[in-house]
Amino acid sequence: MTVLLGALLTALLSFGVLNAPIPYVVLGPGPTVNTLGTVDGKEVIQVTGRATSTSAGQLRLTTVGVQPTVRLRSALAGWFSADEAVVPRELVYPPGETQQEVEQRNEEDFRNSQTSAETAALRELGFPVQVLVKTVTAGGPSEGVLKPGDVVTSVDGTPVTSAGKLTELIRAKPAGTSLTVGYTRAGTAATARITSRESDGRPRIGVEIDQQQPHPFTLSIDLGDIGGPSAGLMFALGIVDKLEPADLTGGMIIAGTGTIDDEGRVGPIGGIAQKLVGAKDSGAKVFLVPEANCAEAVRNPQPDLPLLRVGSLADALTALETLRAGGQPTRC
Repeated sequence: MTVLLGALLTALLSFGVLNAPIPYVVLGPGPTVNTLGTVDGKEVIQVTGRATSTSAGQLRLTTVGVQPTVRLRSALAGWFSADEAVVPRELVYPPGETQQEVEQRNEEDFRNSQTSAETAALRELGFPVQVLVKTVTAGGPSEGVLKPGDVVTSVDGTPVTSAGKLTELIRAKPAGTSLTVGYTRAGTAATARITSRESDGRPRIGVEIDQQQPHPFTLSIDLGDIGGPSAGLMFALGIVDKLEPADLTGGMIIAGTGTIDDEGRVGPIGGIAQKLVGAKDSGAKVFLVPEANCAEAVRNPQPDLPLLRVGSLADALTALETLRAGGQPTRC
């Protein structure tokens, strides 16, 4: 009787310990989405006012599923799983931020990734970004030189290809530097010397700017329930594929991941190991990997899933062109 009671108490204690919450989260493969397809009956990438093409293959963005509340039983299963990772909770939900705040930030990052994907893709399609002067600060360095409506085209000979690029070029040199600023006014090109000044600890030229990218059609992305910035590359490729006659996929299922900025540069993401699993499960034949994630991807390979290294939208397009031609793109 004593032995049976002891065994029962041990079992109850074990059950309690195994079901106790712990400060970890479990990361697993999330759903993948074909950016060239539809979700809930709606096209993911929607174009109005211009003909679009169809593709025989797919361009699938990949995601990571997060189990936010983890008990020891789940953590043990995750630690022994080849497809999941158990990581400290603060890596996903930083101290001082609620789960809701993190999710809201992820939603904002997701929206921003869509905007940057559109900008980068349209630039690739021949629709350049224009950086316009909205206002000129009274008494600032540009007063009497630039005017609202001017399009800033260069700084010291380097083209201004986005609002972010203009800021980058101005901040690349210390306050007090005399800069040669190229601009157009009413279609006429000109240059001016403007000396930057420090404001809020950074060099500035005293203008408020706006970024525009005129194009004769409307473009939107309709996809919910996904957060974070890592779908940017696959959205950009999807836009180019829809608006160009060529089928970028070559009839294959292409999966990938990566942030993208307005200049088309592809940045690193988290959860590459889980995304590779999701891609393999979705039937992908190749995976586009941000070059900064290559080392981690190589450590977590999936059978018969080549890892193609990309550092920009142009790199990704070149890799897909090489694939279609039967060549060997650059791998991780």
